[in-house]
Amino acid sequence: MKVILRKMSRYFRMGRNQSEDSPVISTTSSVNDTHLSPLRQTELSLRYDGKLLTRSEIHLNETKFSMLLTKTYFTPIDAMKVTAFQSVCQRCHYGGKALFAKIPCARCNRTHLYCRNCLHMGRIMECESLYYWSGPSFAWPKHHDVLSWQGELTTPQQNAALKIVDTIHHHGELLVWAVTGAGKTEMLFPGIHKALQQGKRICIATPRTDVVRELLPRLQQAFQFIHIQALYGGSRDNDGTAQLILSTTHQLLRYQHAFDVLIIDEIDAFPYHQDPTLQFAAKRAVKRYSAVIYLTATPREQQLRLLSAKKLPHVFVPLRFHGHPLPIPKPIYCSSLNKQLSENRLPQKLLDWLNHRENPQRQLLIFVPTIKLSNQLQSVLIQYCTREKIIKKNSELMSVHAEDKQRENKIKLFRKRQIKVLLTTTILERGVTFPEIDVAVLHANHEVFDEAALVQIAGRAGRSPTDPTGEVIYFHEGKTNAIVAAVSAIKKMNRRGERLAGEKE
Repeated sequence: MKVILRKMSRYFRMGRNQSEDSPVISTTSSVNDTHLSPLRQTELSLRYDGKLLTRSEIHLNETKFSMLLTKTYFTPIDAMKVTAFQSVCQRCHYGGKALFAKIPCARCNRTHLYCRNCLHMGRIMECESLYYWSGPSFAWPKHHDVLSWQGELTTPQQNAALKIVDTIHHHGELLVWAVTGAGKTEMLFPGIHKALQQGKRICIATPRTDVVRELLPRLQQAFQFIHIQALYGGSRDNDGTAQLILSTTHQLLRYQHAFDVLIIDEIDAFPYHQDPTLQFAAKRAVKRYSAVIYLTATPREQQLRLLSAKKLPHVFVPLRFHGHPLPIPKPIYCSSLNKQLSENRLPQKLLDWLNHRENPQRQLLIFVPTIKLSNQLQSVLIQYCTREKIIKKNSELMSVHAEDKQRENKIKLFRKRQIKVLLTTTILERGVTFPEIDVAVLHANHEVFDEAALVQIAGRAGRSPTDPTGEVIYFHEGKTNAIVAAVSAIKKMNRRGERLAGEKE
């Protein structure tokens, strides 16, 4: 098996260097062969088994592809189901009207529908087909003793890890409800290891690209002898041929019955919890007998109802891995806050706090509700922070947002402590870990900051055992239900954590 995988790895490296329309170089047969050798079948099944692709995403020349269609190695389905009453995209399952449009088709000189809901995955039109691999399934190898992580789990983490392993073994479903900083990723390691030992294929999907980038080096460190791929817009090693895959939830739209284990991180996060097409994609991406693990620190009402009705098994971890409680946010009222921000003026209470923080050596993460405000306040904050010697030079304060082409590099600089103050939108509200920071939310009463977002933002602070008490400040112009609920939820979590700690003693 190892020899075959090495040959296939060389084959795919050759294939990735070619254009979509050029023939893939085969190591075993010419494009005119009508017979597929076992190795060639294995190569193709590795690349295409479990995927639902457009023709342009299948990197085979027309002769070879036609032969595979004839031999039913690929099966086509209509890209859209169109009736007199409704149109449904078969890739994303969108069935509304607002996101369908018509465009002239160069291939057949007619006007066709196309789906704008999944346009970011490449345009798909009414006259096209989607294809799934219906040839022999790929047999994933069994790996033994490939967990290279040397850390130890706390007792609450161990309990959660055991339930995850049991869920994977019995093809079940489990919600892991763990506070921010509880160490959810480390709790997954025994379950992933067990799945690899059993020859299963695993996908960890998360709504945010930044979280995928955060998780990749941690998984590579924990499983150093396993090829792990990260799939997101702009990723390089992205042919989806790894046994362990990290992915944004959008990338699941390209999969069908692919995974034995699907772990969905941050199920409460935008856009996953608001987009039924992504939830549909997750259900379609798993095999008939599979395990699905949901991770969250802030379950939504839908999950809480299922837990209350005992329809969704769960495990609760109310303690951070270092045993310290979550920092409790401090709401601070700022009169005329919205007016001041619109005029590029910083509220006096923010300035007072900046000058009197408990530990001025901590880095500072300042959340704002919009990209426009992020861009506007950067220069104002630089002027103030340099004057007050909070930063030594302009490059130590930057802003970052979803449309920022330099955002990956800026986050790396912040992690290396080369940026001291980072002004950010909600893209960094979850899934990222910085060891010693204070957190401020400017305009916390804005509608973009719901309860889950505010709890997650607060969870960015105090994540290091050496500095578990970072400050969290909500600057607002009037308390919202979300602010009140977020503070209440964090206090409730801490009380449950204290009870658990008391029971252990």
